[in-house]
Amino acid sequence: MTYKFFVQPQVNETDHSIYGYEVLLRKHQKDTWTLPTNFSEISLNEQSKLLEQTAAALKTSVTNKVIAFNLNHDQIENPLTLGTIVALKKRLNPSALTIELTDAPTLEEVQRYSILLHQNDMQLVLDDVGTGTNTYENIKDALPYVDQIKFAMQNLRMSGEANKIPELLAFWTKIAREYRLDMVLEGVEDQHDQDLAAKFGIKIHQGYLYGKPMPA
Repeated sequence: MTYKFFVQPQVNETDHSIYGYEVLLRKHQKDTWTLPTNFSEISLNEQSKLLEQTAAALKTSVTNKVIAFNLNHDQIENPLTLGTIVALKKRLNPSALTIELTDAPTLEEVQRYSILLHQNDMQLVLDDVGTGTNTYENIKDALPYVDQIKFAMQNLRMSGEANKIPELLAFWTKIAREYRLDMVLEGVEDQHDQDLAAKFGIKIHQGYLYGKPMPA
């Protein structure tokens, strides 16, 4: 089975510059690239090698830019994960590696990751806040230990709850201000979404308006 990281840009709307790239794992089967059924089906060590290749393919475009890399709960629990991530960051310099947690961590996990990542000049992000396991009740105790939250409008659209987006954005931007967190808005597809982001003061955008995930 062949795996590859696709990349999607994150844009700073303040000056329309590239803020960074999220790397998204894909596998090749039946002549097409698809989402893996389980992101742990390829080892983290192999993923780190793929990420190095992706950064090399992007070349100077990732210099001093953020590369956002996802970890699921199985990977968070693995005692070898942190060492793999720290070694990867050293090889990726000067790119700014950030770690996005796709599942709600325990308090002990987020404390451990926060200390080690910050010691090695990496930031910690809670992905998909408000959906999946990353509900406010599940992550409220983790918020003091992270640097950024991401709100994914596409998740609510796919679940038929798009009407809740403005109310939830109001809530999560309030939380971001309260905890002094950066915020990324995912699922930005058109001018209406840009206007919504501007209303809530969200500067970092990601979505099809700026580019679909593509091979580096």
